[in-house]
Amino acid sequence: MSISEEGYIKFQADWQQAPPFPWEELSELDHWRNRMYTAGLIGAYPDGIGFGNISCRRQQTDQFFISGSATGNFPRLKADHYSLVTEVDIDQNLLRCRGPIIASSESMSHAVIYRECPTVHGVIHIHNLDLWERLLHRVPTTDAGATYGSPEMAYSIIDLLQHSDLPESRIFVMEGHREGVFAFGESLKEAAGVIEKYFQG
Repeated sequence: MSISEEGYIKFQADWQQAPPFPWEELSELDHWRNRMYTAGLIGAYPDGIGFGNISCRRQQTDQFFISGSATGNFPRLKADHYSLVTEVDIDQNLLRCRGPIIASSESMSHAVIYRECPTVHGVIHIHNLDLWERLLHRVPTTDAGATYGSPEMAYSIIDLLQHSDLPESRIFVMEGHREGVFAFGESLKEAAGVIEKYFQG
């Protein structure tokens, strides 16, 4: 599928439907998803379009668990709401995932962070207009023409990781995706701490 409307998947998805993954592999991810939802940083707009997503690396691989597409409406998630991204090919705009639900529309952006940063184990994508406006071009910022979930966004993130202080600051703003901010860390706790630091600043 390759739907282009806001909030929907743009990449070509090779989704293998499978049973939910064991909860012990998802519990920390779910804990931080709940924290972000409670803070209003992951959720849904009045029109029902969800925003924000969260992921964690699966052990020492480039595979990662991520909240599924269109789950922002749910106050609490279950194992049925998480997907495992197993492979990404940016040039082909192809993403392979497995699980009970298709992976989030922002999965390609998460994937390139894990690929470029072997020590990163947690990535959080939030929406907050005040923070977005305050940090725009004050922290690493993706190209204005790069829309969410697209190969252009993935390449823009890679460029920031290779040619800015993003590996150290661990936070960037998506200029072409209003309200969108990404943070990452060696754990989800550390990624959440990066977000908290900039809210306090």
